[in-house]
Amino acid sequence: MNFKNALTAGCLLLVVSACTLFRPPAERLTPASGVATLSIVGTNDLHGGISARDDRGGLALLGGYLKNLRGARTRDGGAVLLVDAGDMFQGTLESNATEGASVVAAYNALGYTAAAVGNHEFDFGPTGPAATPRAPADDPRGALKARAAEAAFPFLAANLVDVASGRAVDWPNVKPAVLVEAAGVKVGIIGVMTREALTATIRANVGGLSVAPLAQTIRGHATALRTQGAAVVVVAAHAGGRCLNFDRPEDLSSCESSSEIFSVARELPRGLVDVIVAGHTHAAVGHQVEGIAIIEALSGGRAFGRVDLDVDRLANHVTTRRMFAPRQICAREDPTTRTCDPAATAGTLVQAEYENAPVMPDAAIDLALAPALEQVRALKARPVGIVLDTPVRRLEPDSPLGNLFTDALLASVAGADVALHNSSGGLRADLPQGPLTYGSVYEVMPFDNLVVPIQMTGRQLRQVFATHLQRSSRVIGFSGIRVRAQCSGEALELVLMRPSGTPISDDEPLVVVVSDFLATGGDGILAPIIPPGGFPLPDTAALARDVFADYLNRLGGHLRQEDLLEPGNSRLSVPGAPPIRCSTP
Repeated sequence: MNFKNALTAGCLLLVVSACTLFRPPAERLTPASGVATLSIVGTNDLHGGISARDDRGGLALLGGYLKNLRGARTRDGGAVLLVDAGDMFQGTLESNATEGASVVAAYNALGYTAAAVGNHEFDFGPTGPAATPRAPADDPRGALKARAAEAAFPFLAANLVDVASGRAVDWPNVKPAVLVEAAGVKVGIIGVMTREALTATIRANVGGLSVAPLAQTIRGHATALRTQGAAVVVVAAHAGGRCLNFDRPEDLSSCESSSEIFSVARELPRGLVDVIVAGHTHAAVGHQVEGIAIIEALSGGRAFGRVDLDVDRLANHVTTRRMFAPRQICAREDPTTRTCDPAATAGTLVQAEYENAPVMPDAAIDLALAPALEQVRALKARPVGIVLDTPVRRLEPDSPLGNLFTDALLASVAGADVALHNSSGGLRADLPQGPLTYGSVYEVMPFDNLVVPIQMTGRQLRQVFATHLQRSSRVIGFSGIRVRAQCSGEALELVLMRPSGTPISDDEPLVVVVSDFLATGGDGILAPIIPPGGFPLPDTAALARDVFADYLNRLGGHLRQEDLLEPGNSRLSVPGAPPIRCSTP
């Protein structure tokens, strides 16, 4: 079934003006010092994570942190700017059933200043039940445009280019950049997305679009914003990095130095951009790269990033920058570590505090979200019919959840030989221990991907694995075969065999079950063998998550993670971790 519905109009009533919300009273705009403190708060990759879980995360609780911080800035004559780095909608029933309208309603109430467009903002396709265009009149960006029109803040997409015009897309309330004023300071905000954005969502919804180089785009718009008087320039980038240690923002030794957003920062003239709110990688950053403060705060509404800027309003420039480690959103926290992650807490949890005040969930956000939560409550709780005695996780390289999911795909098509899935990015959550519900299954596969059979030969399947294993660190999940790889000099040699041990010959015809996302070029996994005009796809097909739920229901009984692994005989055997680089001894 498909759960895309229009959101009840009542949850869209809480609309506030970001500029009005962030402007302190007039008498506070000119303190004697002439210096105003701006707190830049960044969120990213919410993926519909609007509700708290076990006293952690959720937008109402985020609202409590923001209330405390805004109170502090009001007292000292400063302001808060709340910026999102994209991928707001896709991921949970309460978001997807409304095509993201529930998120926009809450973001309006939270007072966001701006949000970047991420790759998953395209996932809903046209407004209405279809996830991709089915009729000539269907607008493949209809749902995204509808959400932008409902937002009280701009959606930003400076490097998203309409191929026909050669210019940035021109949709209602979707802009390349915006200039706002907060505490008497002009702040320019630019939105960009990762260079891989259009291959990381379903192709049918992004036709006629391209992504321009990030650094070049930022440079042009930042220069223009400075000319217009911006004392501060912030970039909302749906592109990210990854760091592990946050003790010293200038120390990048724990960071992946080749991360996309770090490379972008190094390409920018020093002093042109002050802050980047990053995303896409679902990791954490709280560091300075070439004088730019970069913040990224995990995913799913679990944390936020923050940078405080002291701005001399008379000289119109930033005088001081203070960075903060990504802050977990907790109802209760360890008072020493300020974390609510069970793995990082050592003592008794107490009520969370922020800016010297208790953190209380914001009732206005709860009110904005109530219609969407009620709409899906019963469906989320529906039993699937199986009990998991252990969690089933997305481990690598041999993923128990990837094995289970591809087993379900394979079983859904009579006579199929193989099933493939992009397990690293296509499976979005682990399955929890206990009686399984449809809500948990949905979060594993929130996309409206369809299950389709395609034809290929053994040689083509080998080419798919060889290309992917040598180019990507992501793991392909598969069922119906074993893959054995070894290096012979500089060449990677692969043997494909059925579970019985029978080798698959190059000329052997195979029926391979995949999602329509992969079949149309998603993640580039099948790119080496996609025929001109694409694979022929059926007119009707089942949703992958419903295939998965039905398979689990038929399986029934009890299941443990170890039941899905075969020690010493894993489905994939490779020389080291992908990407594999063979070399002559």
